[in-house]
Amino acid sequence: MIERSGFFVRNAGRLAMVLLFGVALSGCAALAGKLADRLSASLTQGVINHDDPETVAEGLPAYLILLDGLIANDPKNAGLLLAGAKLYSAYAGGFVIDTERRKRLADRGFDYARRGVCARNPALCGVLGDGGFELFARAIADQKADTVEALYVLAASWAGWVQADSSDWARIADLPRIEAVLNRVSVADPHYDHGNVLAYLGVLDCLRPESLGGNPVRGSQRLLQAFAIGEGNNLMPKALLAEQCARQLFDQETHDRVLNEVLAADARAEGFTLSNTIAQRRARELLQSGKDYF
Repeated sequence: MIERSGFFVRNAGRLAMVLLFGVALSGCAALAGKLADRLSASLTQGVINHDDPETVAEGLPAYLILLDGLIANDPKNAGLLLAGAKLYSAYAGGFVIDTERRKRLADRGFDYARRGVCARNPALCGVLGDGGFELFARAIADQKADTVEALYVLAASWAGWVQADSSDWARIADLPRIEAVLNRVSVADPHYDHGNVLAYLGVLDCLRPESLGGNPVRGSQRLLQAFAIGEGNNLMPKALLAEQCARQLFDQETHDRVLNEVLAADARAEGFTLSNTIAQRRARELLQSGKDYF
């Protein structure tokens, strides 16, 4: 359990980064008007369609500070808080190497997520940090479909928060709560965020032992579903399938096949270029390390 939980938390940040960037920059439009709406939309497109992750990493901190300022001026604006949660969690998990700095930024992202959920749904706010799992699970299951966006951001930011300090078993103990939130999103819309909610659940299935609810066969199927929902444009689910499922099953044939499929594909796809570039980099690393792993 310890090893597999560690695998999940080490990779949660990469997954959060990939899944959140596509929507992370749209939270201030409703507040700031048409000009900001156009700027936000343009910036979003610029990020998710960029083919150089280093340039994105160097440019995003300015936007983090901008969101901090907007939130400081309107601290109960749910849209701004959720936008801040998305971007801080994605940036911390995807680009920050220093451990203390990553924890600090992930803490802020998760704090924004909780505050955003509380601003949008005060009733749910009461069970986020208190009460047993059963009470929490019932409250999440009772959420209406129009809460999907906030729940998805909460789950991704929560996963990034766990990943930022994987030695803290109090954080790792929150994994069942994260899964409960993701399951609610998936029930409401399995296609949500181009099917990426299934990628999260697939990773969880593959990395936990079956005695703790893991199911690597179902996990592999969910990751392939996510790929299919993206109509072949989203390469990250296949990279995750190789890293998280095929390696756990010691299935080298599937591991090498799907990674070579990732590398053979065109990384440039509307809305996926950044994540595909990262997926292809990871595929090369996995093929190389796989020579020693298998």
